[in-house]
Amino acid sequence: MTSAKAARKPRRKKEKTLAEDVIEALEAGKPVRRDFEGGRLHIDRPLPFLCLHIGDPEKHVVAREVAAANASYLLASRMEDAVALLAPIAQLLHRKFGAFLLMDVDEFDRDRLLSDDAPFLQPFEVMLSATRGAAAKRAVDAFEAAVEDFEARFRTPHVETCAAEDDPRVRPELLALRFPLLTLRFAPIYRVPGSDDMYPELRERLIDNFLDAGLRAFAAFLERDGFPKPVTYRAFGRKAFVDAVERADRGMDEVASSFDFLLAVTPINANAAWQEFKANDYGKPPRFLYRPLSLLVEREKRRLYAIVLDRLEDPVLHQIYREKQQELDLQLTLIAEREKARFVEFGRALYGPVERSLLKAASEVLEDTADARRMPSLAPDNDEVVDCFYVERRARSMMMNYHERYDGFDAAIELRDDVPAGLLVSGRRLLISRRTRMMRHRVDALLSHEVGVHLLTYFNGSAQGLRVFRTGLSGYEGMQEGLAVFAEYLAGGFTPERLRLLAARVVGCDLMLAGASFVESFRLLTREHELDAETAFGLLLRVFRGGGLAKDAIYLRGLLSLLSHLKAGGALDPFWMGKISAAHFSVMEELGARGLLKPPILRPLCLETERGRARLERARTGLSPLAMLQA
Repeated sequence: MTSAKAARKPRRKKEKTLAEDVIEALEAGKPVRRDFEGGRLHIDRPLPFLCLHIGDPEKHVVAREVAAANASYLLASRMEDAVALLAPIAQLLHRKFGAFLLMDVDEFDRDRLLSDDAPFLQPFEVMLSATRGAAAKRAVDAFEAAVEDFEARFRTPHVETCAAEDDPRVRPELLALRFPLLTLRFAPIYRVPGSDDMYPELRERLIDNFLDAGLRAFAAFLERDGFPKPVTYRAFGRKAFVDAVERADRGMDEVASSFDFLLAVTPINANAAWQEFKANDYGKPPRFLYRPLSLLVEREKRRLYAIVLDRLEDPVLHQIYREKQQELDLQLTLIAEREKARFVEFGRALYGPVERSLLKAASEVLEDTADARRMPSLAPDNDEVVDCFYVERRARSMMMNYHERYDGFDAAIELRDDVPAGLLVSGRRLLISRRTRMMRHRVDALLSHEVGVHLLTYFNGSAQGLRVFRTGLSGYEGMQEGLAVFAEYLAGGFTPERLRLLAARVVGCDLMLAGASFVESFRLLTREHELDAETAFGLLLRVFRGGGLAKDAIYLRGLLSLLSHLKAGGALDPFWMGKISAAHFSVMEELGARGLLKPPILRPLCLETERGRARLERARTGLSPLAMLQA
């Protein structure tokens, strides 16, 4: 009876091997990320190539990271593990695409060309080989050309090429697979001679450059084999974030959300300070009061630098987060130095100096608009002064319009007594000072600035999947303010007085950075440039806040940068994807081409009007800030 029961017992289902599991996922078009003893396979989507590193993971670390920076890679410590996966994967992908290229990446054990007594830094070895065939030859030529274009900041590459079949360093097991093969070997110049230390900047540069060269090689190989040409060769890069990216993004956002930099350094007694300054006949500097700090700067810095960035496997994202980490560090330092002598220097480091060209442009604006009252006015005959409640109603109407187009546009409005007259965006909130008074014809233009750019890019950035695009990439504020001022122009509310204010802010920042006092700066602005006393005070409050902050020079700087971008034929859409700087424009285009970013969900309402579209086209033909007043 026992034997009969045993006979009826069902057989145990045979467990799938790793290779079978991977092939099943690839056949279904699914991404693959499998860790195994001594290695990892990552294919974020089926592609007609795979990058490979075989060896001790602690030995040739940059070669391993070059391979792992690709969208499709295999890391293995043992050759037999690699071949067991490579053979079925290569066959499947070749069958799917009609072409397949394997790239093997490794390092030499030592830097043979480096000597201690040389009077200059010698070239470093790069050895390339490829199997015979027109497509593989095209790939190795593209790789060689890219390597020779490396920026020669430290050491220049000395490249040698040969046929893989004649290369004694080529692994015979890979040749036996009978698929096109490209090999890369390079000298470990990122290591400090005679120690286990590394040159971190050089390490990152090598990874970035060799990744770029590899993508160029893949594109050249596939183009020769008739593969459809992508918009850019960088489109063959990653199209998925690894978990480490999301952890770093979340950690960075938590630190960024723990404080509001501008509120922390902006006085809360603007009106009282103005009254005191006026009562002292403008001869005694005002006393500014600030909010008590609700954060421990040292604790936030510890949290900031506890964020791990060396596992992101994507040099572009690594650079984005490293820059953001440094910017947040500088903002936290500024908060800690508030009202101290060193504040102004840290502010200079964050926002930069006032360039001579920028100061010249600002001076020309002030000179050419010296009598703004004689310039054509945009104000209708029935224009009037409106208060904060009118601004609030108009803001709610505009926000509702955006919300109807995208329900993720979930902004809030706060009327505040502790901010200077005007409007301010903080995260998803629009802060309106109760002291706000303005001409009615300026309201929609100013809301196009604050809601149509600052809030819009916050919510568009939120939709990208990574929070850094809503809090802002490093240095984003200049282009962001340039876009916001340009939106005022598109909305039809850009006035001579507004342009004069932007130019005067540049002059105020330059005076402050040069060591002028509040009173000295006030006298120059009111006497030489004929600003009225209250306007000059409000401008200088922003410039001297915290101890001296040169932020306000970015408005005119950003506007000039944007106008130059448009004249050169540049697109605007990448700027609506989130809060980015001009320096990140190509990065956004690449991430978009790789499928990592979505097109902007919302675009400013001022671009939907006939007037807005006409003014944008006018700007594309070339426009100066002064010409914007007549356009």
